[in-house]
Amino acid sequence: MKIQVNKNVLENMLINTLPYLEKKDLSQITSHILLNTFEDTLNIKSTDFEIGLEIFSKNIKIIEDGNATANGKKLFDIVKILKDGDLILETINDYLYIKQKHSKFKLPMYNPNEFPKFPTINEKSKFDINSSILVRSIKKIAPVIDTNNPKFELNGALIDIKNNHINFVSTDTKRLALVKIEKENEKDISLIIPKKAINEIQKIFFDEVEIYYDENTLIAKSSNFIFFTKLINGKFPNYERIIPKEIDKKLLLSRDKIIGAIKQIWVVSVEIKVTFKPNLIVFESLNDNNIEAKTEIEINTGLEEDIMLAINSKYVIDFLTNIEKSSFTLGYNDSTLPFTLESENFLTIVMPIMI
Repeated sequence: MKIQVNKNVLENMLINTLPYLEKKDLSQITSHILLNTFEDTLNIKSTDFEIGLEIFSKNIKIIEDGNATANGKKLFDIVKILKDGDLILETINDYLYIKQKHSKFKLPMYNPNEFPKFPTINEKSKFDINSSILVRSIKKIAPVIDTNNPKFELNGALIDIKNNHINFVSTDTKRLALVKIEKENEKDISLIIPKKAINEIQKIFFDEVEIYYDENTLIAKSSNFIFFTKLINGKFPNYERIIPKEIDKKLLLSRDKIIGAIKQIWVVSVEIKVTFKPNLIVFESLNDNNIEAKTEIEINTGLEEDIMLAINSKYVIDFLTNIEKSSFTLGYNDSTLPFTLESENFLTIVMPIMI
């Protein structure tokens, strides 16, 4: 293989592939990327077996077709320090050479034929959804995905496809986030996507994508890339049971005012006591080290008597920073019961702190 490619084109391609590399064991071929030329196109693949990305570019000059592997991180570090302009990638024997004017680097290769095969869309079902709606929905629920939970199905987000809508759901057992998209679908199915894949989807799904799936794998295809992730096998908790059927009190609140008040207390304590009065909301720190913080905002809550919630303010901030509207609704039943935060089609249910 021998190609001429602009430094910036190659660097941008490599940046996208880095998260998919095996980083703990550099002796594995999955610590390498696979470079391949095909029909005037450079394809670069990267995978750790669990997720993978193939990215394409026609902004190259192919001198000689072929393929190569190279340690993805080392190749990126080399390309990054080179000057703007074209460079040459060339394979000689079992090495990949990177050349630019007076600079020359050599990286050892693995056998390209041993690079893991990517799954194909053959015989997989198709899932139709606008990519921007998909990314916005996933972004809202992503902060609530658990990490390192022994119930492995909680370490991912649920895409619950129903007859006339799709629910995007995540939970860390202390809160639950749900985004509901009205959409007609051919069949019901539930897919649990790992958190790592959820993080990468938010970075690359800007073009229109075609999404295919079976019980084990999800594949997304656009004009610039092919992405895959293995799905989590397991049964997601019955989240619909957790949603309160009735709400005793609903308060319409200002997003910016609540964020401003919480951030004042957050300097001292993430755990906050919030007292809602008829014409006032009082925010107070909850901690045991004799440091106190208190602030209040004037607002007509419509209440006839005070109600109180002890909250982890991070959970509230995660919700408020992911809504588009300037107001939201807080639903309250009792200081010991979960409360709800709602804006348009986005709902978060939060367990209060017991004090």
